[in-house]
Amino acid sequence: MSGHSKWATIKRKKGAIDAQRGKIFTKLVREITTAARIGGGDVNGNPRLRTAIAAAKAQSMPADKIDRAIKKGTGELEGEQIEEVTYEGYGPSGVAILIEAQTDNRNRTTSDVRMVLTKNNGNLGATNSVAYMFHHKGVFSFEAAKYNEDQVMEVALDGGAEDVKTDGDAVVVTSDTKSFAGLLDLFDKKGMKYTHAELTMIPESTVKLTGDAAEKAMKLIERLEELDDVQKVHANFDIDNAELERIAAQG
Repeated sequence: MSGHSKWATIKRKKGAIDAQRGKIFTKLVREITTAARIGGGDVNGNPRLRTAIAAAKAQSMPADKIDRAIKKGTGELEGEQIEEVTYEGYGPSGVAILIEAQTDNRNRTTSDVRMVLTKNNGNLGATNSVAYMFHHKGVFSFEAAKYNEDQVMEVALDGGAEDVKTDGDAVVVTSDTKSFAGLLDLFDKKGMKYTHAELTMIPESTVKLTGDAAEKAMKLIERLEELDDVQKVHANFDIDNAELERIAAQG
């Protein structure tokens, strides 16, 4: 996993996400609605919607709220007009950052993203200034305490996975986007419980960060994620688990 993915896992373990549940619900609803608008309301035929619903259920979102979000996406219910926007930029130590947003006001969101980057040792870049460094992939994470790498690999490779490796206390599966839905079905059929599954952007190469540079990078990521319109933040840094735990402990 990238440093950012590991950081998200640590925050979930510490329960930090609970304090922002209202904001998280808003972002999850937008993702469900957007996924349904783009790929339709059939969960089985729309892997993006399926993963969005799974993420919502993991946060204990009520079923009726999920259903309304889907219907807004398919046009059965009236909803706000949301567009997807991607921003590219650089953070501390030249780290490449890709920011996915969903907004009803592009000018407001652009201004907010630029301000956070500028205040946290970063800057907004031009289109394709960093996007070429990332590849769209499917990622699954399993608890290494429950499944060893060989167990996961045996199933994952049958489903067309590209890579399986142990990273700390997780076994991580990477696939191309076309194989993602099939792997979802296969893992579910085998009763293998993944802790995390998503379509995401994976950096081609990473920049190792430690100490003050790591702290500044994580501060920037958190400030970007706090923006209401920002859905996901991808970066090409790598920070050791121990270092991330240290930063998290500082609050």
